Amino acid sequence: MEDKKDLNFEETMQELENIVQELEKGNLNLDDSIKKFEKGMDLSKKISNYLEEAEKKITILVKGKDGELEEQEF
Repeated sequence: MEDKKDLNFEETMQELENIVQELEKGNLNLDDSIKKFEKGMDLSKKISNYLEEAEKKITILVKGKDGELEEQEF
């Protein structure tokens, strides 16, 4: 399997969803549940970082004084 550092946003989300499903089933022992939870928390932080970076890149188009659209940082 790919290292989690090499996963893109969608792959990271999918891996986190898989972990949540495993934990919800309740079939894991305590040690495995804790390991999965820790991995899920790491993935959650990575997803948060992806979203923060995306937000920084977003621009808003607004009408300038001359009626033309201008880009402004979000």
